[in-house]
Amino acid sequence: MASVRSDLDLVLTTVLVQSGLKPPRADDPAFKDTGDGAIFVLPAGDVALLVDPLLGHLHSALTRYDRERLAASPPLRLRVAIHVGPLSQPDHRGDAINDVCRLLNSTALRTALSAAREHDGFLAAAVSDAAFRRTVGAGRTPELPENQFLATTARIQDKPDFAEPCHLYVPRLVPQLLAPYLSTIPSPPAAPAADPITTSGPGSTQPSGSVAAPVHAAHGPAPAFQFNGEMHDTTVAQDIQYLRIDRRGR
Repeated sequence: MASVRSDLDLVLTTVLVQSGLKPPRADDPAFKDTGDGAIFVLPAGDVALLVDPLLGHLHSALTRYDRERLAASPPLRLRVAIHVGPLSQPDHRGDAINDVCRLLNSTALRTALSAAREHDGFLAAAVSDAAFRRTVGAGRTPELPENQFLATTARIQDKPDFAEPCHLYVPRLVPQLLAPYLSTIPSPPAAPAADPITTSGPGSTQPSGSVAAPVHAAHGPAPAFQFNGEMHDTTVAQDIQYLRIDRRGR
């Protein structure tokens, strides 16, 4: 894979320069090689350029690479995460590095790249809420307005404490088409409910004579829908409040 990684480095360096950004040197602590990718630490004032025009240049470069690559070479499909936050100097350590890595490995972004692949795309990007407010939300990305992003929550399966709002962008895939892919992500398990207090007297936390009744969900037994083929632009129900997807038959 050395040749593919070399091609990736060339693509990244080219699009950074095209976007008016100065790529860190390989021996600079602001550049961290992750094996199959890289972390670039750039000045906070450049964060808008990382969204626009960089994402547009990166998508064009990956599309061009796929058109020109040798048949024996695999396509390049990239996940990109953009975040802004304080880091220590000169080693560039801090929570912002951990957060951007978790954003990059989130189920939402991995699902977005799978959606891109199904639509012959090569890029999926996640912008943290902090970075989004400073860039897209502030009107600093003229080619990428807010309606090109899908707001969601980034989670990681083996890190139940991590849940951060983010905004997904997949070139050529509008949020309305991207959203159904994310709806297939299983919801995190709910925290167990505390046992209701139904007694009073010594040791009880309720005032004498009071009873705390258990709370029951307002919805009754849910209808079951079974789909044996692909669904396209079909209305199944006007409103679905609770959804559980059973994949045991797959």
